[in-house]
Amino acid sequence: MRHFDVAPHYGLGLAERRLGAALVGRPRDEYVLSTKVGRILRPSPETAGRSDDMGFAVAADTARIWDASERGIRVSLEDSLERLGVDRIDILYLHDPEEHGLEESLATALPALTRLREEGLVTAVGVGSKSVEALRASVATGLIDVVMVAGRYTLLEQPALPLLLPECSAAGVEVVDVGVYNSGALSRRVPRSDLTYEYAAMPEAVFDRLRHLAEVCSNHGVELPAAALQFPLRHEAVTSIVIGARTADEVAQNVERFVTDIPEGLWADLRDRGLIP
Repeated sequence: MRHFDVAPHYGLGLAERRLGAALVGRPRDEYVLSTKVGRILRPSPETAGRSDDMGFAVAADTARIWDASERGIRVSLEDSLERLGVDRIDILYLHDPEEHGLEESLATALPALTRLREEGLVTAVGVGSKSVEALRASVATGLIDVVMVAGRYTLLEQPALPLLLPECSAAGVEVVDVGVYNSGALSRRVPRSDLTYEYAAMPEAVFDRLRHLAEVCSNHGVELPAAALQFPLRHEAVTSIVIGARTADEVAQNVERFVTDIPEGLWADLRDRGLIP
């Protein structure tokens, strides 16, 4: 594994600091590092005694401030470089622009990102989002190199397939696929209704689809999470996947799933049953 992705949003800067600590002493030219802009972190004494309200297990001693201006993006990059302890970022993404006014965010942020690329401060620029519409709008500008597709091209669902992925291929925009387990729904060999989907309670229709997917996988001697991990990479537009883990055991488990031999008959069976395109 030589591709690491993080963001200020994750744990209010904690993820960047932890990753930076892990990368100390590693040859900088031997890995690809990406982070994100759009949210600047600033001290928030008035909320310091509370828990973060965005789902991260950290104290809310810092506030996220949306700023997609050129100044805001440069400040965010500088702050991330400091937290990570590195001198450059390979890929810089605009993070979730649809949550803060898509048209305005793209209009200010994407030209600013391209200037950073032209200045050699980053190698590639892109947009990361769970919104297919936001990513399509980003690709249409002709300004970006890569999109990070979150949860929209998975074994469970493929809303990015009809339009976004072909548009990326045509434009020469790489696709990094994330959220391949749909926030937990696809993470177990035997589906469980108490697992999350879209970071919330799982709808019955989703659980029913999971059971059908798991049944086909089991018939071919493959665990559902292994199929989920490998499925996105079968599309020509997808150049890599990024997955998370809480423990070293989960990292090892993901590696094992990644190298599992999956017979072509499994994919054919899933297609015949209408479970994948």
